[in-house]
Amino acid sequence: MTSTPHHPDLRSQLETLTTEAFRPELAEIDRMPTLDIARVMNGEDTAVPAAVAERLPEIAAAVDAIATRMARGGRLVYAGAGTAGRLGVLDASECPPTFNTAPGQVVGLIAGGPDAMVTSVEGAEDSAELARADLDALALTADDAVVGVSASGRTPYAIGAVEHARARGALTVGLACNSGSALAAAAEHGIEVVTGPELITGSTRLKAGTAQKLVLNMLSTITMIRLGKTYGNLMVDVRASNEKLRARSRRIVALATGAADDEIERALTATDGEVKHAILTLLADVDGPTAARLLEDSGGHLRAALAAAKG
Repeated sequence: MTSTPHHPDLRSQLETLTTEAFRPELAEIDRMPTLDIARVMNGEDTAVPAAVAERLPEIAAAVDAIATRMARGGRLVYAGAGTAGRLGVLDASECPPTFNTAPGQVVGLIAGGPDAMVTSVEGAEDSAELARADLDALALTADDAVVGVSASGRTPYAIGAVEHARARGALTVGLACNSGSALAAAAEHGIEVVTGPELITGSTRLKAGTAQKLVLNMLSTITMIRLGKTYGNLMVDVRASNEKLRARSRRIVALATGAADDEIERALTATDGEVKHAILTLLADVDGPTAARLLEDSGGHLRAALAAAKG
């Protein structure tokens, strides 16, 4: 796999990026007491939510577009390198236990593959060709949504993923932490959360990484709300794969229905542990198979299934 050659003037290019800017006032931070460094760092972090807040309209527009594609059976795919790639893999890996998404419905691609989660893979982030190969392996369709993530907004892997996805007719989102980024320009939906220079020069795992985590949380969570994966603010599609989640399932049914413990146990038993189905049997006074049919007819939206049950 060939790599995209480095820009001959990459150093000067980096020097123009806000995320890479040097802060002379912090040049002697290593001589400060530990508590003072912690205070400075905490103060830096408080700026991140405000930077995200400035981009809420763009985030909301991206969510609505992603949800429309996923409602047609499409997938949500994150693509990034280094910290950005790891955050995408993290967000994708948390969707199945939280929202009971199907395997492969939310995918995290990181430049260099799984090994890059824990170690640096030489040259991977510089390869747009690698991004194209990774997306081709997914057999991308026009119903899919691809989110390129890069703090600098210039990472060839992320840009390559977005450009290739767009050429395939997929929805594209570019999430960066510098304004005027090539990544945002390449995508249909550009989201630039400008978090400013880092405490440690160029260490974009800090404020930029925090901003990316917050935005990815929004993209996946609100998309799942739009897809009916919640009932109010309850995780009614939670997958009870361990004892903690089984206890959470019972609690969710209790919060949604106010039913007694023995009724909840009966409902969960009758619906093979499916929280959404159990709630429907209790609130609409229907049996398990009827609940399953109503939910299938409503595309998994519990509110719509309840309305249909009550006629």
